[in-house]
Amino acid sequence: MQEYRYIVRIAGVDLDGTMRIDYGLSKIKGIGIRVSRALLRLLGINPMKRIGYMSDEEVHRIETALKNFSATGLPGWIFNRPKDLETGKDLHLIGSDLEFQTKADIDYMKKIRSWRGLRHSLGLKVRGQRTRTTGRTGRAVGVRKKRVEGR
Repeated sequence: MQEYRYIVRIAGVDLDGTMRIDYGLSKIKGIGIRVSRALLRLLGINPMKRIGYMSDEEVHRIETALKNFSATGLPGWIFNRPKDLETGKDLHLIGSDLEFQTKADIDYMKKIRSWRGLRHSLGLKVRGQRTRTTGRTGRAVGVRKKRVEGR
């Protein structure tokens, strides 16, 4: 029987050993429950197992699969960056790579002065939400009536 570990480090993130593997992997930025379950099914690892009971070999297999995600054979719709602008390939980014690429995409939208880029640069809502009543920051909330003369 494998010795129990309270903290297991996978892809640069410390994961709680008491969690199930499929939910624990979703704590890594860029991996959701659906991606983690697909990856575990592909690797043949039981998702109901606790992270603390994983062997070093299983942890290594998960890390190598996360590094070479495009080579795993998973369908293209599961990737979080399909048809990358620079390479044209389907990529799946995790952790700091995902944060850096998201920031680079926003900077690119600002640079080309697209509608979304303008909204980002002005600090307004980007995805078509209403802004008449919500999203007010730094100003007084509510409406003040003007004082009527003669009263």
